[in-house]
Amino acid sequence: MSRLFNDSLRLFLLALLSCAAVDREAAAQHSDHRIAFAVPDESYRYFAYRPDAPIVVSGHRGGRAPGIPENSLEGLEYVLRQMPAIFEIDPRLTKDSVIVLLHDATLDRTTTGSGKLSDYTWDELQSLRLKDHEGRPTDFKIPLLEDVIVWSRGKTVVNLDRKDVPFQMIVDLIKKHRAETHVMLTVHTGAQARYYSDRLPGVMLSVFARNAKEYEDVCISGVPWHTMIAYVGPTIDASNRAIVDALHEKGVRCMVSYAPTHDRLPTKAERAAAYREAMKCRPDIVESDLPTEIRDVITP
Repeated sequence: MSRLFNDSLRLFLLALLSCAAVDREAAAQHSDHRIAFAVPDESYRYFAYRPDAPIVVSGHRGGRAPGIPENSLEGLEYVLRQMPAIFEIDPRLTKDSVIVLLHDATLDRTTTGSGKLSDYTWDELQSLRLKDHEGRPTDFKIPLLEDVIVWSRGKTVVNLDRKDVPFQMIVDLIKKHRAETHVMLTVHTGAQARYYSDRLPGVMLSVFARNAKEYEDVCISGVPWHTMIAYVGPTIDASNRAIVDALHEKGVRCMVSYAPTHDRLPTKAERAAAYREAMKCRPDIVESDLPTEIRDVITP
């Protein structure tokens, strides 16, 4: 009973702080950096493909910077202070079935802990701190997915990657917070897309369509095209151009990811040159570990 009360109190206080922040920032410089929808139709229109639409930037694992760890609430706030963006994040389960954000199944790379996340309870994780991408410990803790969902309302869209959390737990959490307009779900198969679409008909999906097999799998799922974006790979070229054209005809925006390629170049100048060249293929959504550097390239 004490645990339930403490959790409820924490969420209530977080919601109050979030609402206060919305009111306080509405007239501030951050106001133009919001991506917010009141009803699903607004998100459908925002994510629908249009030839003249500006590129949407997605922070991969939330984004990172020196002193700013991936999959941290502080990382999301860091990006939104500078630009509008959506965020791909990674939900995983603790030993006591609490959903937190962590990309790896183990703690070693991104936290001051070691071993499997699934061997730790939520309470045991409180003594750990997140590391930035250079391995330096920060003052920040592993966040709860629930806290991130509460925080994101009215600010951005968080795209939940597929890790080890049971689908029904994700459905229940989204329904609990009525979060269909500010949570997107990554799915790897048409069957997964169908599962979520049947239970959360208002939610946006990020589907895999990197090749003909994956594209056909999405087609036969019967999920409405206006409820999805499509990840088509690290770039758009001859290998997937026909798929991209077909998706565009159906009104679906296509996303590429520079996380495994250009983001790994050693200097900002080299990355900027690579981004400019890569974006000649005209992607609709660009996912990157370094969203603010993508902004610098696409902003006139």
